[in-house]
Amino acid sequence: MRVIETVDYRRGRVRIIDQTALPSAERYLDLGGPGEVAEAIRAMRIRGAPAIGIAAAYGVLLAIERVAGAAAYLFDHAEPGRPCSLPEGADAGGLSRAALEAADMLGQTRPTAVNLFWALDRMRRAVTGAGEDAAALCAAASEEAFAIHDEELDTERKIGEHGAALLGDGARVLTHCNAGGLATAGYGTALAVIYTAREQGKEVRVWADETRPLLQGARLTAWELQRAGVPVTLLCDGAAASLIASGGIDAVVTGADRVAANGDSANKIGTLGLAIACARYEVPFYIVVPWSSVDLDTPKGDLIRIEERDPSEVTEIQGIIIAPEGIDVYNPAFDVTPAGLITAIVTETGVIRSPDSGSLAEAARIAGISPSRKPPRNP
Repeated sequence: MRVIETVDYRRGRVRIIDQTALPSAERYLDLGGPGEVAEAIRAMRIRGAPAIGIAAAYGVLLAIERVAGAAAYLFDHAEPGRPCSLPEGADAGGLSRAALEAADMLGQTRPTAVNLFWALDRMRRAVTGAGEDAAALCAAASEEAFAIHDEELDTERKIGEHGAALLGDGARVLTHCNAGGLATAGYGTALAVIYTAREQGKEVRVWADETRPLLQGARLTAWELQRAGVPVTLLCDGAAASLIASGGIDAVVTGADRVAANGDSANKIGTLGLAIACARYEVPFYIVVPWSSVDLDTPKGDLIRIEERDPSEVTEIQGIIIAPEGIDVYNPAFDVTPAGLITAIVTETGVIRSPDSGSLAEAARIAGISPSRKPPRNP
């Protein structure tokens, strides 16, 4: 499956695919400063926990790029070993301040996806650990940002291999929201399971919830799967429970923006309802995430801060008003599925069945998850 160019750093610019334009147009944006990256994250021009983390790391690079004032560009992901040609007299202190201020600003964009804070924490450590040498600071920051991106893509391939083993030939899989290449470094988390299973020769078919209110399933997942040649059927969110009850689904596979230490998982609003239906009708329910989405500092799901978004997302569709003027709106972006409803959590290191505090801690120990890999608590 061809990797989607969701986000990258090219010649001093962060390039993203504008997900608000899909599926009508495949449009790319070149972002020139950390403020533009922050706006793109808030407006969901780029979305999905791993993709947001990569974009935020690149936003810190843009801050260094702008303050350095080089005649050309400093950084390019296509040239990871390129010498950092700083202007004479470049001040490491000024570069560091700009980078750290950008990290703080980018950390205010969206509160639930832990990858954002994890990536920014890595960038802060890279910058502060470089000392007072401007060239060393640039090298450390660019190496860390590109490593975050490259490691994520490798992680997604491993996730796909572990998750594909859970699906049999002919499996009928339901997914919610978008956890494919558009939400990640380009291959996906939940959809990586589908892609890998099909690469292994399994005939897997997907049902995609439309995912109200922003229709990420209809606009993004359906587009992505169709583009990859995967058989996909779109359904409205309200039809999912009856489809599960009818025996028409063999497994539900979704991503998550944050997994608490006890296995409780925050994902797009509507996920909890699917998990409840799966429990009632004995259908496996799988959460698929990289370890960077596991927040070992948050003991349980009710401590995860849930983002609430603009009411207009519910009362309008593409500018067309569909609700009475002045109506009160409840618009949380995510809900939390208790670990007891999750059959297994799939990560790049393996499958954690019947997740709870003990099994997650043991899996982290076996995987050698170090403090530098552990996501920080949401500030």
